[in-house]
Amino acid sequence: MATSTISGYPRIGGNRELKKALEQYWSGRIAEPDLLSVAANIRVTNLTTQRNAGIDLVPVNDFSFYDQVLDTTALVGNVPARYGWSGDTVDLETYFAMARGRTGENDIAAMEMTKWFDTNYHYIVPEFSSETTFTLSSTKPFDALAEAQAAGVDAKVVLLGPVTYLLLGKSDDDAFAPLSLLDRLLPVYEEVLSKLAAQGAGWIQLDEPILVTGVDAATIIALKSAYARLKDAAGNAKIIVNTYFDHVADIYQDLVNLPVDGFGFDFVRGGATLNAMQEHGFPAGKTLVAGVVDGRNVWRNDLRTSLSLLQAIGNTAPEAVIQVSSSCSLQHVPITIEREKQLDDEVKSWLAFANEKLTEIAILTRGLTEGEDAIAAELAASDALQQASAASTRRFNPTVRQRVATLTPADADRGLSAAQRAEIQTRRLNLPLLPTTTIGSFPQVPELRAERLKFDKGEISQEEYEAFLEQEIRDVIDLQENLGIDVLVHGEPERNDMVQYFGEQLDGFAFTRYGWVQSYGSRYVRPPLIFGDVSRPHPMTVRWATFAQSLSDKPVKGMLTGPVTILNWSFVRDDQPRSDTCLQIALAIRDEVVDLETAGIAIIQIDEAALREGLPLRRENWQHYLDWAVNSFRITASGVKPETQIHTHMCYSEFGDIFQAISDLDADVISIENARSGLELLETFRSEGYDKGIGPGVYDIHSPRVPPTEEIVDNLHRTLTVLDVKQVWVNPDCGLKTRKSPETTAALTNMVDAARKVRETIS
Repeated sequence: MATSTISGYPRIGGNRELKKALEQYWSGRIAEPDLLSVAANIRVTNLTTQRNAGIDLVPVNDFSFYDQVLDTTALVGNVPARYGWSGDTVDLETYFAMARGRTGENDIAAMEMTKWFDTNYHYIVPEFSSETTFTLSSTKPFDALAEAQAAGVDAKVVLLGPVTYLLLGKSDDDAFAPLSLLDRLLPVYEEVLSKLAAQGAGWIQLDEPILVTGVDAATIIALKSAYARLKDAAGNAKIIVNTYFDHVADIYQDLVNLPVDGFGFDFVRGGATLNAMQEHGFPAGKTLVAGVVDGRNVWRNDLRTSLSLLQAIGNTAPEAVIQVSSSCSLQHVPITIEREKQLDDEVKSWLAFANEKLTEIAILTRGLTEGEDAIAAELAASDALQQASAASTRRFNPTVRQRVATLTPADADRGLSAAQRAEIQTRRLNLPLLPTTTIGSFPQVPELRAERLKFDKGEISQEEYEAFLEQEIRDVIDLQENLGIDVLVHGEPERNDMVQYFGEQLDGFAFTRYGWVQSYGSRYVRPPLIFGDVSRPHPMTVRWATFAQSLSDKPVKGMLTGPVTILNWSFVRDDQPRSDTCLQIALAIRDEVVDLETAGIAIIQIDEAALREGLPLRRENWQHYLDWAVNSFRITASGVKPETQIHTHMCYSEFGDIFQAISDLDADVISIENARSGLELLETFRSEGYDKGIGPGVYDIHSPRVPPTEEIVDNLHRTLTVLDVKQVWVNPDCGLKTRKSPETTAALTNMVDAARKVRETIS
């Protein structure tokens, strides 16, 4: 008798209610009770939606105001001392200060943010030291359970597991072992589980995704110690240790022998786990949460294939209690396809978002319990859809496939070395030491968004809209000229999103209107859908780059998004290798790079913000990914002459993991998010002998805080203890799109002043 569940559900609200409420709260337009009310309505709607879709066991405590790791930091009272927390319940002011920083009299920077495994979701990195202590400091999981009980919903409480929480954190001491804090942390988890059990919790899901990354013996020892204690604390509540994003075959026997009630496995990305089950069996009487519906992509499930997989799982674990589930939390996909009225029927028929996946899970649960005949109609419809999708001519372009097939190593080689190119570029550009620039985008102010909406609705003409954009570009160029920035950008007012803008002009892409997913906090994105072969029918950025360059004698960067980032920030077709799709995108962007050079653009930035993000979770798979990812970037950048300077940009990452790949990109200049990382990241570039230009972000754009000039001066002086002055560029951490204009102008003013002051000390 199978039942249905999921690992988690989107928490943003069907109309992005959470984003709107958060931003109103942060700006002082609504009070805390109003924010809490919006959040409560979202949670109740989520419970009702899942129950009505046929989900038997509904997750709670999967809602978050910012991210689930920060929630855990608040739950266990691990607040860094600099935030001045009182030591009682972690209030919203302290919570958001950790996430976003604090301005004004109690000015303080935010905690570091990085990517959640290999997704485009971010989390706030916990901070640890030998002095760290923990105490129960939030009622959030208890409130979530009470809310579900009041709604009459059979719920499981979702928590981030203690081992994963510790291993996701950081310390200023490289020799510090986070797991040494486990004995201090576990009493808080024991208290949480004991209280939940006393409150009537039937199920508690502890997420331990760190286990899919290939963990060492010390982690296994810690895992065994932790769950022996936690099971005792949970009393009558059943504990599920949940994993996702890859397989656990290498630790399978240790994992399934933990003294808990069940285990969750991702059978979409972690098929090797089934092989381990077939070899070693599965404990009788334990619950097996079978993640067979993809929680990370948007294509409709092949129900017959998934049912066969479930049957194989059932045959391998005949005495298990099976719960049919998503492969991971559905927070990584949009909420529903039903609102996408503008999509044509064929593409729409291929898609399943969170609510549609709930239905698929319910169907598969019924099929596993009652047999194939019980879902014969659904299986037949799924078969027909899969066959029609595979045969659709919209998915295949012979010209694109031939172009990829005829690529040679010369297509990924710029000819001269980086040092040789640097000499030529230095003479051409004639820039000062510590040249200042920005990453690309400038604030997308309400007036700009309003004008774009008018154009989308047909309320203004193409000519009127372009005239407005030209004025926006003039204003941004004038601002940068007045500030004294050395290498300018046009501000990207024409772009809705750094991936969407390009995808809308490339063949093989489709777009949603309401398909939002959370990236971090109130930052949501609408990932493109890559359903077919990719090509570029016409230039995409040349018109705006050349217009901007005509306004200034200083170089204006051409701004592009790289192929790996477009791939990793899209929902990608699953009928061919991702590497093949990436090569197609690379050739399309290469055509744009060549056109920009031909138009006279001297510096072209090809952002690869998501290169590290796509790195497989298991080290043994890294090199294959890096080989094709680096090759794709080089193909994009290698169609131009040596005098054209190629820049790239990367977001928060553990760059030490992929340093050689970064160097192999062979970009002339790389800018990186670094303001929250100090010298730790830059030391990697020094120790590994990086010999190209580098712009470590000198201030954090993810916070509204304006850094004082002297703070940036100090930052630059510390940077120059690690890097050669001839390498260093001065720029913000990332694009400025989400910031407000006054704070942006103030921060850039301080940045330029700081660069001038430091130049004076070294000239």
